[in-house]
Amino acid sequence: MTTTERLLYLLSLLQTRRDWPGSLLASRLNISDRTVRRDIDRLRDMGYNIQATMGPEGGYRLDAGHALPPLLFDDDQAVAVAIALRAATTLGAGIEEAAIRALGTIRQVMPSPLRHRLDALELTAIGRPGDAAPVTASLDVLVTLAQTIRDRQTLHFDYAPRDGADDSEPRPPRRVEPHHLVISHGRWYLVAWDLGREDWRLFSVDRVHPSVPLGARFIPRMVPGGDVKEFVSARFKGSNVNDWACRGTVRLHLPARAVLPFAGDGKVTAVDLHTCTLESGSWSWGSLAAFFGRFEVAMEVIGPPELAAAFAALAERYAQTGKTGPIGTAVRT
Repeated sequence: MTTTERLLYLLSLLQTRRDWPGSLLASRLNISDRTVRRDIDRLRDMGYNIQATMGPEGGYRLDAGHALPPLLFDDDQAVAVAIALRAATTLGAGIEEAAIRALGTIRQVMPSPLRHRLDALELTAIGRPGDAAPVTASLDVLVTLAQTIRDRQTLHFDYAPRDGADDSEPRPPRRVEPHHLVISHGRWYLVAWDLGREDWRLFSVDRVHPSVPLGARFIPRMVPGGDVKEFVSARFKGSNVNDWACRGTVRLHLPARAVLPFAGDGKVTAVDLHTCTLESGSWSWGSLAAFFGRFEVAMEVIGPPELAAAFAALAERYAQTGKTGPIGTAVRT
C-alpha cells in the first residue's frame, strides 16, 4: 500500500466512527503507532481537523474544520453528489453557475465507469426555486432507468403500490418505453409510454423495480405537446383546463347539475334541461377519454379529432377485454 493509498484508507476509517484508538488504527492499517501519528499529521497539514482524544490508549477524532479540505467519496456517494449538483443547475435557485463548476470538477476526476453512469442521466427539474429534490429511489434504479432512456430500450418492471394502498391483489408487470426522468415536488418520476395501456404514464421512481435483461430498442415518441416540462407540470396542476397538454369537450346526456359535482376542474355548460357540455383536460388523450367515460351515459365528442380517436381506441381495447375470461382465457361464443 502506497502512502497515498494509506492516507485515503485512514481518512475513510476516521469518517466511519467518532473516536478511534490509535492502536486500533495501527492494527487496521498494519502499521506502527508511530506511522499512524505521522499520517495523522499529514492529514492535518492537508486541512483536516483531527483531534487527539484522551484515554488509556489515546486516539483520534475527525471534527469539522474552518475550511473545506479534500473530500473522499465512495462510488455511490460520488454519483449521488453529482446527481444533486445536476439537479441544482436546473432548479433556478441562484446557484447554477457554482453547481456547474462543482459538477465539472467532480466529473473530471471521476473514474471512467462512474463518469459513464453519470453521463447517462439526463433529467428535467420542475418546481419552484428552492424545492428539495431528494433521491427517493436507489442509485441503481436511477442509473438503470437513465441507461434505458439513453439506449432507447423497452423496460419491464414491477410497480409497487402506494403506501397504505391495498396490495392483496397481484399487480402485473409494466412494460414501457421510457422517455425522461424528471424531478417534481421533491420526488423522482419516470415519464414513459405504457405499452400495455397504450397511453402516457408518470411513474414514481421509488416504486419502480426494474427487471433484467432489458427489452428491445424502440423509436421514441413525442410527449403530448412536445415539451416534457409542460407535460409533467400540467399533470400536477389540474387547476385550469388550459394547463393540460390535451384538452377536449363532449356533450353529455345529463343535466348540468348532475355533472357539476363530478367535473373536477372541468367547465360545465348547460345546453338544455337534459344535456350539457363538459370541457376538461388531461396529460394524454386516452386518459381524457377515460375521464369522460366515467359518466356512463350517451355522449358526443365536440372536439378535437384526437379525442374522438382516443374514444375509438378505448372502445376497441374494452371490446377485446370483454372477450377474455376471468383468468385470461378466451370466452367461447
